[in-house]
Amino acid sequence: MADAHQHAPESPASGGAGPSRRDFLRQSLRGAAFLALGGAAGFLASRTARAGNIWQIDPYLCVQCGKCATHCVLNPSAVKCVHAYEMCGYCELCTAFFEPDPNGLNTGAENQLCPTGAIVRTFVEDPYFEYRITEDLCIGCAKCVKGCTAFGNGSMHLQVRHDRCLNCNECSIAVACPAGAFKRVPANRPYLMKGKRSEP
Repeated sequence: MADAHQHAPESPASGGAGPSRRDFLRQSLRGAAFLALGGAAGFLASRTARAGNIWQIDPYLCVQCGKCATHCVLNPSAVKCVHAYEMCGYCELCTAFFEPDPNGLNTGAENQLCPTGAIVRTFVEDPYFEYRITEDLCIGCAKCVKGCTAFGNGSMHLQVRHDRCLNCNECSIAVACPAGAFKRVPANRPYLMKGKRSEP
């Protein structure tokens, strides 16, 4: 009759076929890595599933409240000022660029409305100037947009830049927006630009 303990696995210390502590840890780490990869794949899949619709700002509803700069999960915000050049008056006194009472119509920092110097003013020909947004400096505070909308032609407006946006399931800016200007739009038509009002 065979010995009863003959079929029992040998202990790791005996040098037999049983798994060593090192093998056990290696297998555990490998399993954890697979779980992590699976979680990452699931996250990417969920983003892909949501990618059919993405967040955007309706520039005709935006009230330039400043919350785009402070409520985005990213710092700086994924919301940036954009400029509809075909609408711009190329004004010498641009109310999006200048403080309400500038000491001169020049690019001195004390005269600029933008807190980060994100707007570049370039002379074209008398009396016209071009204004361009340096998006890397823009924080989405909407001060320039407010000035342009109140006293200019509204050519500057805010948009979510999708090379930065995480497309959160519940956008924290959308929750805070007092005007309901944030909406889901089709990913193949991601921008709602001034002068090109989106279909309802």
